[in-house]
Amino acid sequence: MSGTMLAGRFNVVTREFAVKEVPIPVPGPSDVLIKVQAAGVCLSDVHIISGMIVPPRITEGELTLGHEVSGTVEALGDDVTGWELGERVTIQALIEKEDGIHTIGLDYDGGWAEYLVTPASTLVRIGDLPFDQAAIIPDAVSTPWSAIEVTGKVRAGDAVGVWGIGGLGAHAIQLLRMIGAGPIIGIDPSATARQRALDFGADAVLDPKAVDFADELRAANGGAGLDVAFEFAGFPGIPEQILETLAPGGRLVLIGISGQPFTVKDNFLFIAFGQQVLGHYGSEPHHVPQLVRLANLGRLNLAGSISDTLPLSQAAEAVERLENHAGEQIRLILRP
Repeated sequence: MSGTMLAGRFNVVTREFAVKEVPIPVPGPSDVLIKVQAAGVCLSDVHIISGMIVPPRITEGELTLGHEVSGTVEALGDDVTGWELGERVTIQALIEKEDGIHTIGLDYDGGWAEYLVTPASTLVRIGDLPFDQAAIIPDAVSTPWSAIEVTGKVRAGDAVGVWGIGGLGAHAIQLLRMIGAGPIIGIDPSATARQRALDFGADAVLDPKAVDFADELRAANGGAGLDVAFEFAGFPGIPEQILETLAPGGRLVLIGISGQPFTVKDNFLFIAFGQQVLGHYGSEPHHVPQLVRLANLGRLNLAGSISDTLPLSQAAEAVERLENHAGEQIRLILRP
């Protein structure tokens, strides 16, 4: 397949971003060409453009952004078997290679484009799930799910706090509700985000800037500290605030990226109480198919997760909206 297409391109040297015409990529022997139907806009994409996240393997030239993608199989590499043209798929955001984890839209060209080349091993069938909902599963849904299940090791009945009720935090609340955690406390300075937390299943919501925040949080949990806390917001000062709310043995799971250090203020109590700070990135290969299955069964409702849809040509506007109004939407979708 020859010709050109539109793609959202980021210059890794100048940090300029623009939607432009580029050649349609050609799949290698083990690759598949995907006709993109929907692509999510994530705060990580904003962080790449701002320079907070630096592509580790691309030091010059341009990169197509976008790690949340769904579409249809357009062409198959010569060695690819088990797939048919036209199949509806989403794409795993992470690939494990000999030199470590590779992320689509960070280590190789992503899905803010009309077409995408990706290894056949990254494809996940989506059945009848709408393209926009399927597109966000490989990060906005699978990352919090993996953080809950693998890193946070949340069990039914655990008291959990969720800081930052944006694209990942909102789904974390929905997933925590699904597995029986409780109470689930949503924490965000935005009144819109706090209402979203309630809509997605939080038992209580709090403003982290409130003068009596610590007292309110303990009151919401019957006077006890949190078993697990998830930091999705990525703002300086939040980890310090969270550490003061943990119960003995409590775990702080960091997902949000602030680019700033933080301090464990009371080293003795942190050690004596056996508390933990854990970093989390992405998800494991089985999580995306698992979540697609749950969504198709109706156990996971993602219909309310799509805040707006914009044409690919307006990708820069979508980035600006997310950067300046991050608390006001869950996921923006680009459609070629």
